[in-house]
Amino acid sequence: MVSQAEGLAEPLGWPFESVAVRLRRPWSWLPAHRQPWGLLRHGLEERLPQPWPDLLISCGRRSAAVAAAVRRAAGGRTFAVHIQNPRAPLRCFDLVVPLEHDGLAGPNAVATRAALHPVTPEKLAAAGADWRGELGELNVAVLLGGRTRSYRFARETVSELADGLARLGGPLAVTASRRTEPGVVAALKARLPGAWFWDGAGPNPYLGMLALARHIVVTEDSVSMVSEAISTGKPVYVAGMAGGSRRLARFHASLRVDGIVRPFDGRLAEWRYEPINETPRIAAEVRRRMEAASAEPPTP
Repeated sequence: MVSQAEGLAEPLGWPFESVAVRLRRPWSWLPAHRQPWGLLRHGLEERLPQPWPDLLISCGRRSAAVAAAVRRAAGGRTFAVHIQNPRAPLRCFDLVVPLEHDGLAGPNAVATRAALHPVTPEKLAAAGADWRGELGELNVAVLLGGRTRSYRFARETVSELADGLARLGGPLAVTASRRTEPGVVAALKARLPGAWFWDGAGPNPYLGMLALARHIVVTEDSVSMVSEAISTGKPVYVAGMAGGSRRLARFHASLRVDGIVRPFDGRLAEWRYEPINETPRIAAEVRRRMEAASAEPPTP
């Protein structure tokens, strides 16, 4: 969520500050449009900086409630953009940016094909130069997610992933996320003794891996990691996990139908597609709508 919010903030070119919000009960139980009085004063673990900003970008269900409350408290002076489905009426925000598979539509909703993120060609070029000495001519980058409400690693899915990766030739690098269980990493290390693993210490090689790898394998639990991978234009393979989500299944199916990603089956191929990066388009839309809003007469 932080990656998506900052990814949209960066191309706008304005100074910004990131704040992680934690709601107390009962505010954390309720949707954005059903909040009792006092959320901003009593419902947060931390106080928000003031004065209220010109632009507020929020991401995720719980931050939607906070963003809607700030917009009300600012009396319309804060332009509120919410990324993902807020699970609240769209009128609570000035702009909502859901994914296409969320099925949201309205005059203030602009859907994206993939998740917003901060990955740019310039960042990839810089990261590739920084990590070339460590990673070299990388054949495959493996991006591991982990347990969510819908997905998890099971013994058989870890075994299938390890067997498939073991059949591949060329240098291979693996990076885990905060959600990756230690046992999953240990199982892959045992099966892939020649692979390079990031152990979480020191600089994160994530962008360097995206920049240098010829092929990218990413687990299906993370829309963000898949979205960042397909911004490179390289072959992206989606590795299966236990469980499932209808929403994410629609996201993956759409990309497969258009020839952007393929299921990972232990074989590599070469294909081309136009890299997908929705962030610049949404940043331009935010600017346009903010300018239009400031040109309108004040609301009584």
